[in-house]
Amino acid sequence: MLGNHYRTTGRKFLRVAMALPKTLPQMSMFNSRTFASYQPALHKDRLNAHVLEAEYAVRGKLVIMAGELEKRLKQPDHGLPFDSVTYCNIGNPQSVGQPPLSFPRQVMALVTNPALLEEKNMHLTSQLYPADVIARATTLVRSAGSIGAYSHSKGVEECRNSVVRYIEERDGFPADPENIFLTNGASEGIKAVMQMLIRDSNDGVLIPIPQYPLYSATAALLGAAVIPYQLDESKAWGIDFDSLRASLAEAKARGVTPRGMVVINPGNPTGQVLSTENMSETIKLCLEENLVLFADEVYQANVYGDKPFRSFKKTLRELGPEYDACELLSFHSTSKGFLGECGFRGGYMECVGILPDVMEQIYKLMSINLCSNVSGQMMTEMMVNPPKEGEPSYPVYQQERDAIMDSLKRKAKKCAEVFNTLEGMSCNHAEGAMYLFPRIQLPAGAIAAAEKEGAVPDAFYCVKLLESTGICVVPGSGFGQAEGTWHFRTTFLPDEAAIDKMLTLMATFHNDFMKQYS
Repeated sequence: MLGNHYRTTGRKFLRVAMALPKTLPQMSMFNSRTFASYQPALHKDRLNAHVLEAEYAVRGKLVIMAGELEKRLKQPDHGLPFDSVTYCNIGNPQSVGQPPLSFPRQVMALVTNPALLEEKNMHLTSQLYPADVIARATTLVRSAGSIGAYSHSKGVEECRNSVVRYIEERDGFPADPENIFLTNGASEGIKAVMQMLIRDSNDGVLIPIPQYPLYSATAALLGAAVIPYQLDESKAWGIDFDSLRASLAEAKARGVTPRGMVVINPGNPTGQVLSTENMSETIKLCLEENLVLFADEVYQANVYGDKPFRSFKKTLRELGPEYDACELLSFHSTSKGFLGECGFRGGYMECVGILPDVMEQIYKLMSINLCSNVSGQMMTEMMVNPPKEGEPSYPVYQQERDAIMDSLKRKAKKCAEVFNTLEGMSCNHAEGAMYLFPRIQLPAGAIAAAEKEGAVPDAFYCVKLLESTGICVVPGSGFGQAEGTWHFRTTFLPDEAAIDKMLTLMATFHNDFMKQYS
């Protein structure tokens, strides 16, 4: 029994043994030979196979490579043909220079240091902060208490009530705070419900292609089947329902039970805004096929064209009460829009049409994590309840919001226009979100060179782009794409001067690449 105890804590005792004189006979049991057969449990050959299968392209090998190049640039003799790395791989606005909005940061300063709200300090606080900032911080502190304390597992009541008012104003239909869960970003809620939905490897989830890799990675971790359905590039990345129904039939034929359907609107990585017709048909399909509808709507504030965003809940309610049985989970996040507060990890999930006993299970699952971070909950409250016209902070808020949105629109338009001038490249304009997904007609020589290096052709292109220019984008193969097509995803988040420089470097690289491999 003593030997078993030492084996279970082998490394600790081995370090002790190695530090002691080997001449002590009473310590001979610690001789390193005792642990000669020790094998690390955390060895790649003995890990959960689902973890090894999961992939997350937006922080994959290219990003690691970009980080190494950035380190080299700090050396005087780095020998690289560029002077900086431009990260266009992930929707992380403040990492590439987008300034935070003043109002939420001012409120967060006060809720983080609530002593500033005490009467004895108010003479100073009132000189530093607008009255509506002080009022909001006071309300949040009274509702939540300290941000260092756990909240209710669904989230602070005041924050959930603000989410309800936001949804009701957006959609024109009632919402219930008991159906709102405040989450660490949108991804926590998505993963929790998928975990509950997937019972075994025979269950599957419909995922759009191209897709945000959170979904395929989560499916892989759960051992679920991915049922891909194609978005139609020729129709502004709308849903191809013929492809979708064919995928469903194929999945059922191989014994997979479809359980849910993911829709990303506005789209990531494709930047489309779905039509009302597409949304209505999706809801009808989910009812026909007994599918839970996952509506990823985190980019709902990022709309640039004439096609407005509308929520799936609004569409569902407008279809009439006969569609009320549809099980809908919608997600929003503080990381996107013009707020761009990724690091706060704020978000919410609204549950619509979910049975009461299932709501109990969702609550139980979320309670295991106790609660989402309280500062993120407060940031969510300010995302859905910003300053109103007539309030002291509104003019600055309006100016900051409009500056960010106008810049995003200009950059999205400029990037698409340049991509469409390049040989063998075509790009749909962004209707929403933060991304473009250009298609590249790669020369046969490039495909052959990629195969020789054991690389996927669009990944080969992206590596060469990074090595030549310092521009980090993500190959389309990381998101999925139609057979025989090649793409890459880029953000248009860097500031306008950086975007201009990026487009110039990319055009030069692309022209040279096409000449080299044609």
